[in-house]
Amino acid sequence: MSANIETRRFLIYVVFLSIFLLLLSCFILFKSSTSSSLVPESVLMFMLVNNSSIITSKPQHHALDQQPATLVTSLIDHGKPIADTDLELIEQVEVDECLQSKEGGLLRVYMYDLPSEFHFGLLGWKGRSGQVWPDVDNAKDVPSYPGGLNLQHSVEYWLTLDLLSSNSTGIDRPRTVIRVMNSRCADVIFVPFFASVSYNRHSRRQLKEKVSTNRLLQDKLVKFLLEQEEWKRSGGKDHVIVAHHPNSLLDARKKLGAAMFILADFGRYRADVANLKKDLIAPYKHVVRTLGDDSPSFDDRPLLGYFQGAIQRKDGGFIRQELYQLLKDEKDVHFSYGSVRAHGISKAGQGMASSKYCFNIAGDTPSSNRLFDAIVSHCVPVIISDDIELPFEDILDYSEFCVFVRTSDAVKKHFLMNLLRGISRDKWTMMWQRLKQLAHHFEYQYPSKQGDAVQMIWEAIARKVPSVRLQLHKHYRFNRADHPKD
Repeated sequence: MSANIETRRFLIYVVFLSIFLLLLSCFILFKSSTSSSLVPESVLMFMLVNNSSIITSKPQHHALDQQPATLVTSLIDHGKPIADTDLELIEQVEVDECLQSKEGGLLRVYMYDLPSEFHFGLLGWKGRSGQVWPDVDNAKDVPSYPGGLNLQHSVEYWLTLDLLSSNSTGIDRPRTVIRVMNSRCADVIFVPFFASVSYNRHSRRQLKEKVSTNRLLQDKLVKFLLEQEEWKRSGGKDHVIVAHHPNSLLDARKKLGAAMFILADFGRYRADVANLKKDLIAPYKHVVRTLGDDSPSFDDRPLLGYFQGAIQRKDGGFIRQELYQLLKDEKDVHFSYGSVRAHGISKAGQGMASSKYCFNIAGDTPSSNRLFDAIVSHCVPVIISDDIELPFEDILDYSEFCVFVRTSDAVKKHFLMNLLRGISRDKWTMMWQRLKQLAHHFEYQYPSKQGDAVQMIWEAIARKVPSVRLQLHKHYRFNRADHPKD
């Protein structure tokens, strides 16, 4: 009897021991399947947080729905101390990734994955659930931009498309810029907000709205940007924001004034918010047809001067009324009111192609789309705008293909006509030939081409990068000391 009891006890012990060992084995297998024996977990967390290229798939999330965690806070949240060896591996992974991305283009740009309500959604595009960006591999599937005069401020649309296509192997485009997925590898941070569309379409309050959609989007954008680690790192100095319409971003521009703005001019900006030192001027998108090799020469342009547009303007545009009184009776000058109605754009294109000189006169702001319509019409621009700033003037000498006249001189009787009639045929022909050579620098298109307006803007931003880095390095002098591993 005693022997039977001992045997049963032994069997019970064996069963319990087997169950314990089985559970222990399952636990060990589970832990080993969720960790890596080759890479420390802290490094894996770094890869996940910074979207490293080692992680090949990641679901898209709306940027406003989550805060991008820093490496340090991510590790703390997961209860993992940061060892010096881990930090060295993290830094090496980041350095390798950034060096690899540098091989792809002249300028490395990180772009926020803002919800579509900030960009293509403003054009009526609706993607699939969770889809932030349209498929740009097929140009036919790219959402179109509103036509007419809306097109003249479409700069952010073309830049965003070019960034989206920069990593595509199926699109033939220059390698001036490449989109990177790790913001720490970027030269600049691009904010894909279609501010001009937002102003044109949503600046007026609708029924029952307390504030306009345009104002709401600006408020949401400011809140989002100021909360981002990328903005906090640089104070916004390395961010690029397009606000080409003079009234776009009106409510947010002061709060975001540390960023690099891409503008039409500085006419409605305070000098401490926007200036040539940190910002850049981009050309309007012309709305008239581009002339090709069949551009009429001197003898085939019967008009001496051409202007068609709004004549009664405020601010610096008062000069239009004065010039109208001076020039309206000149037999070889067309100076009249015009609009987009009744085929106004096509008529303007025909008029510019029939004229030797096209007047670009200050209006409500120093610049206007008329200058770029003249350039692609190969009509020598006569610029009468004392405060105008011109695109790419650090590499283009506008005096080679434009005539500049001070406002105070232009309003003198006979001054302007005597000046233009005194320019020789040979001199005009030289300016005309120069216009034909460089008109492609003012073309927006998708896919972009070498030397067009899109590529010229990226190159202009690249020329600003050393200045941005200098500011950031000065900024880091004490901030790095306070936060040595930010």
